[in-house]
Amino acid sequence: MSTPMSYPWLESSEKPRKKRAPWLREPFLHFIVLGALLFAVDHVLVARADDPRTIVVGPEVDSEAVEVFKETRGREPTEKELHALHQIWLDNEVLYREGLALELDRGDTAIRERVIFKMLSVVEANLKLPAIDDKQLAAWFEKHREKYDEPARYSFQEAVLADRSESAAREFVDKLNAGHAGDTHAGLRVFKDRPLANLVQSYGADFPKTLETAPAGVWQAVKTHDGWHAMRLDAITPPRAAQFDVLRGVVLQDWTDATAAELRTQAVRTMAKKYTVEFAPSEHGHPE
Repeated sequence: MSTPMSYPWLESSEKPRKKRAPWLREPFLHFIVLGALLFAVDHVLVARADDPRTIVVGPEVDSEAVEVFKETRGREPTEKELHALHQIWLDNEVLYREGLALELDRGDTAIRERVIFKMLSVVEANLKLPAIDDKQLAAWFEKHREKYDEPARYSFQEAVLADRSESAAREFVDKLNAGHAGDTHAGLRVFKDRPLANLVQSYGADFPKTLETAPAGVWQAVKTHDGWHAMRLDAITPPRAAQFDVLRGVVLQDWTDATAAELRTQAVRTMAKKYTVEFAPSEHGHPE
């Protein structure tokens, strides 16, 4: 059994009167605490040889070790302390490699997501956005104008009926337009400034056309994709075209985000060409 590791420079300068609890002397604790506290060096920073059994401690390890040590202790590490830091890093590197060899990362989404995130950070660090002038940016804006134009908006009311038949809807709107609803009861829903896409999704493609030709303030029986409704148009706000000069800053940021996303995708697809992808048969068939 190996001797528990001890790092006195990490302890307080004042010796405690009581002995440390046994768990404080456990090597595993040092792996967790020291690995997190002292070593932010990731295995991808290490210059590796082709031999997977070779571990090369590069200058990045020393640089990061000294920096983190100075942040936590306020001084440079001694030669002995730096040697111990090397050993801590090596311990963690060996554990990481052995864990991968044993496929301990399989099924652990936390490890997988961290590796993916770090690799994506490497990809993003190497991205170089192309230059773009106002003429090109304005052309991109026109191509994506639907994102910036203010659509027409509709304000209306709906009397919710349990019976969605045409006869029930027409009878009810006649009573409403006459100024009385009799003994009929219905819930009232008020919609304010709803965009066209929302109306199409909720009531069908023909509904906005019906509202556009309807007189404001008059109840109507309107046919939708799920039956007849009692509706009353309140107002329609016409669409407004966006102005590039006003939104230039927003458009530039959107172009930057969209272009970076495209470049990331291209970079990953280029990396994927190094691999042979095979799909195992499944009950759903083979993906194309």
